[in-house]
Amino acid sequence: MKLNELRPVKGSRKKQIRRGRGIGSGKGKTSGKGGKGQTARTGVAINGFEGGQMPLYRRLPKRGFTKPNRKEYAELTLAKLQYAIDEGLVDAKKTIDEAALVAGKVVRRKLDGIRLLAKGELSAKVQVSVTGATEAAKAAIEKAGGKLDLIVIERKPVVRKKQYKKA
Repeated sequence: MKLNELRPVKGSRKKQIRRGRGIGSGKGKTSGKGGKGQTARTGVAINGFEGGQMPLYRRLPKRGFTKPNRKEYAELTLAKLQYAIDEGLVDAKKTIDEAALVAGKVVRRKLDGIRLLAKGELSAKVQVSVTGATEAAKAAIEKAGGKLDLIVIERKPVVRKKQYKKA
């Protein structure tokens, strides 16, 4: 092997695009940058524009409604509660309330409350005090010999402005 016979490994070097070298190259004239004005500048992407055709997001109907004052609950499964009891994160002899679950890092934060879901098995006899629970979760706790207390959230009355009739 001689110095003039050295070549890079096949496929290791990609061929450079030669812009502005005539119409036959496919990247001639504007070098792939389009026409004048807004689209000739870098960083411009007209999202959702379909060449003057009515865009898809405007062709489809508006659906649904997002309630602005909805409640968001932190979810806790029976399996996760049993694991927390087994690992000693919460004390099964005391009442397991939302503060104890957050302190034991079983739930990250309580949000608008903690809701107990019936996924998994619960074998420990515990007294749980949470904001909400499914019917199956209630039955599973009572079957294990425990007790479930639901915290009642007081809802603030909606104060509406009086509408006066024009005289």
